[in-house]
Amino acid sequence: MQLLGTEARSVSQLAEMLDIPQSNATMHVKALEEAGLIYTEIQPASRGVQKICSRRFDQIVVTLPPLEPHAGTVVEVAMPIGAYVNFDVAPTCGLASEAAIIGMIDDPTSFLEPERLNAQILWFRHGFVEYRFPSRVPAGARPTALQLRMEICSEAPTNNPDWPSDISVWVNDVELGTWTAPGDLGGTRGALTPSWWLDIDSQFGYRKTWEVNTVGSFVDGMQISDVTLSQLQLRQQGIAVRIGIKPDARNVRGLNLFGKKFGNYPEDLVLRILYDLPSRVSSGQGE
Repeated sequence: MQLLGTEARSVSQLAEMLDIPQSNATMHVKALEEAGLIYTEIQPASRGVQKICSRRFDQIVVTLPPLEPHAGTVVEVAMPIGAYVNFDVAPTCGLASEAAIIGMIDDPTSFLEPERLNAQILWFRHGFVEYRFPSRVPAGARPTALQLRMEICSEAPTNNPDWPSDISVWVNDVELGTWTAPGDLGGTRGALTPSWWLDIDSQFGYRKTWEVNTVGSFVDGMQISDVTLSQLQLRQQGIAVRIGIKPDARNVRGLNLFGKKFGNYPEDLVLRILYDLPSRVSSGQGE
């Protein structure tokens, strides 16, 4: 990161300056790119092409929320991205399975197609998709945190690492807050992205974890609001999760949501609820 502070450099330059094999430099560059700390672009070179790396940030501040003690008990539900129960999307928009486009591109009615359940990527400029997760917390248990994990990025006309978009999440109609996706990621193919998908289109996203606990709401440990778990009414039969972009957001630049067979991470939307079980109370009887 320090070497990229003054100018962009190629992977081979970084390998030479660090005195490490180029294969190792490539691995480190990939990790930094996936973490959203750098972005890369392919440029012509004297022999073929080269990957040029640039630093996204000059300063990184890590804020760690206080940890709550809990019994370590958790329920987890994976939800396919095409299993939404409600939507309202605006073009550009579309969705695709592992094998083909579903319906027509830029036609919101395509989100009604039965094949949507097979979707592995979906995108729209603004609006939302809403999912309904079962509530599997045992009776009498006390929830301590709710986590939602997803692979997501902005939606540019092709792909563009500098394309900020304000993405919001709601749980049971309560807005948790907004995270700004830095860009629409491409340049290199997603690890799971099928071969028929065009190189110029969105390839993978940022793996983000939203969390709500008794302190507030966080994205990857950074607080985004004061909304706490008690406001979410988790005792309902189901848990409604809405992911979207408000039409009046500061950065209305779309979103791409990736399933387990697209992008870089082999998983669907994952909802986790951490909870404590009531402790056993002694009966007070001696042996």
